[in-house]
Amino acid sequence: MLLNDNGKQKSPKRRFLLILGVAAFVGFCILGLMIIFWDKFPLQLPSTQRKIFGAVILVYAVLRFSRYLKKSPDDEE
Repeated sequence: MLLNDNGKQKSPKRRFLLILGVAAFVGFCILGLMIIFWDKFPLQLPSTQRKIFGAVILVYAVLRFSRYLKKSPDDEE
């Protein structure tokens, strides 16, 4: 079960948003890694630019997920 810090069960809305946030994080990580390592990826960029673009997507995924994990005052129930 997904529990809050105070031991209460999370609401269905919070649970859904957590699953959606994890899915987006995994999706962006996979996309970034595909751009970096897949040579036949249909993106016509030089190798260095492709690696930089993939790294930017990975950093975006981490920042997005870390912002989601921050607790906002509205979430207190």
